[in-house]
Amino acid sequence: MRDLDVLTLLQRMGRDTGPLPLERLARHAGWSAFHLHRTLRAWLGETPRRYAERLRLERAAGRLLAGEGSVLETALATGFASHEVFVRAFARYFGCTPTRYRATALSGASATELARHVELTGAVGPCIRLFHRPTQQATRSPAMPVLSIDRQERPEQALLLIRRRIARSELATALAECFGALFTHGQRAGLPIAGWPLARYVSMGPGLWTIEAAMPLAAPAAAVGEMEPGSLPAGPVALAIHTGPYEQLADTHAAIERWIEAQGLRADGAPWEAYITDPAQHPDPRDWRTEVCWPLAR
Repeated sequence: MRDLDVLTLLQRMGRDTGPLPLERLARHAGWSAFHLHRTLRAWLGETPRRYAERLRLERAAGRLLAGEGSVLETALATGFASHEVFVRAFARYFGCTPTRYRATALSGASATELARHVELTGAVGPCIRLFHRPTQQATRSPAMPVLSIDRQERPEQALLLIRRRIARSELATALAECFGALFTHGQRAGLPIAGWPLARYVSMGPGLWTIEAAMPLAAPAAAVGEMEPGSLPAGPVALAIHTGPYEQLADTHAAIERWIEAQGLRADGAPWEAYITDPAQHPDPRDWRTEVCWPLAR
């Protein structure tokens, strides 16, 4: 089975506003219903039914925050059969009614921050567990993609993060779990999401790595369980846009290190990757873009 098949199917699911029967999805994919269910659950960390309903609820939350119609109009526009069915499903997922969510979520956010949150949640939600997932069909390019590496000044960026000590082989699984937890909490708590998910590499030894999976926020958030507040520091960074599969990110990191040395600069702090392409909307790994940043000494 090719990864492109699964990602293309997720793209279809992400566009649909109504419930997708498993049998219809299976016919579209050319698989058995059992095989489809098992495959999607492995990729998504949730059943296809829960995935489809979560996307509809997240779209509904975005419409509510953007002021797009009444609760009933929102319910019907996002594929729910009635006001009552929508309110019950929304309350199960968000812990409050749609009316209360509209009144309280992101209450301190500016109009710009609110618009950015709605845009990002619609793009990030369908693929939240797919960032940094290895691809079966990826092959190493004989030469590096053409990279533009620049020195930029960055403002401080608030984060909500989860720190883990992992083996290198556990990276994709750990990021999927952490991004899923951070995004779900942010949605339910009404936190203003301000950027794409990112991974910061605090230490990378021959045994265990220390990583931080993080969600950028427009305002600091309180600690909850293993989630804790943090930030990306203000200051200069060496930045490159990596083009292609995640397996080749090490090549881009190496290119940045060489560039830093050639420029007579010095790295100062843990590098990070921001995953700025939605794999569910761009199924071909050759189209994926990852922003790679190395902080620099002043």
